[in-house]
Amino acid sequence: MTHRLTLAQIAAACSTEGAVRLPLPTAERERGTFAEPWQAQAFAMTLLLHERGVFTWTQWALVLAAQIQRAQAQGDCDDGSQYYRHWLDTLEQMLIDQGLASAQQIHALEHAWEAAAARTPHGQPVTL
Repeated sequence: MTHRLTLAQIAAACSTEGAVRLPLPTAERERGTFAEPWQAQAFAMTLLLHERGVFTWTQWALVLAAQIQRAQAQGDCDDGSQYYRHWLDTLEQMLIDQGLASAQQIHALEHAWEAAAARTPHGQPVTL
């Protein structure tokens, strides 16, 4: 059975005794849609990794909060528009922290996807 969670429920689940509260994306995205397909994919990968026991929601919340705080300290506008960028950065950091990938592997894969996108005709799916 598939359970659908709202972003508010996920944020609440990621709270550590009220010490960490995840900022939610802009109201437009809170409707349950994603602005870009990669956002939904990053979200789904995160849920799958959590379900497989790779990390707890508390671990996730702490890393996501740190990512957002770092970005804000560097001048990131705090309007929620970069929420899934922070989500993806957190996912990458969790993969590194858990020993599932190295920063170099992630970087190489990112460039492989960029190259694949550059050579893919418009309207066609991008594949490696």
